[in-house]
Amino acid sequence: MAQDYDSPRNKDEDEESLQALGKGSQNSSSDIDDDENAIAEDYELPGADLSNEDASVTVIPMQGDEFICSECYLVKHRSQLAYTTEDGQPVCKECAA
Repeated sequence: MAQDYDSPRNKDEDEESLQALGKGSQNSSSDIDDDENAIAEDYELPGADLSNEDASVTVIPMQGDEFICSECYLVKHRSQLAYTTEDGQPVCKECAA
């Protein structure tokens, strides 16, 4: 159905719809009675105290085809070697860029 936007508007319908919207928002806010603290207890925040937790990590020694970059101090595969400095220190491709 086509809408005639030039015709005068009916204010009674607008007021009734605004009142109905107001009543609906009041009912929906009363439906939510959850305790925020109870909900927040279920979440673990980053940086939480984990001193009583045990972490098991397997440490693998550096392999023969790996090197430690003298710029970023990360262990890299030999395919990432860009160059070696004059004093023999390896530099990776990321640091050389």
